[in-house]
Amino acid sequence: MSRVTLWSRPTWDIDRWVKDGVLDGFTPAAEIVRDGEDAVVRVELPGVDVDKDVTVEVDRGHLVIRGERRDERADEEDGRTLREVRYGSFRRSFKLPAHAATDAISASYDAGVLTVRVAGAHRGAQAQRIAIESK
Repeated sequence: MSRVTLWSRPTWDIDRWVKDGVLDGFTPAAEIVRDGEDAVVRVELPGVDVDKDVTVEVDRGHLVIRGERRDERADEEDGRTLREVRYGSFRRSFKLPAHAATDAISASYDAGVLTVRVAGAHRGAQAQRIAIESK
């Protein structure tokens, strides 16, 4: 399982956030980008039937993307197979900011990429300077 915290600090450290989280199968590549006040998570899922094999949900303050890449082919020639594509279950988890509303999250799939947008995720994410009073 992978847990990636998106909003723990105002500074952005993508290398720290995107970590491997292998269950039984593979870990799809993910990227997190800021688009105005929104956070956009893109997960590479080529060859996955997202309607049948992928779920996107919010669970205890985390955006959870899970699913399975199935090997539908049983083509083996002479009993030998060369496989460079990984199959099996996957799960990616990203911590959401406390103010993120479930109805502000949308997901779409196109050309092998699952895109999840968290509207308003960066609202108020800028550091605020507090004045120091002298006595």
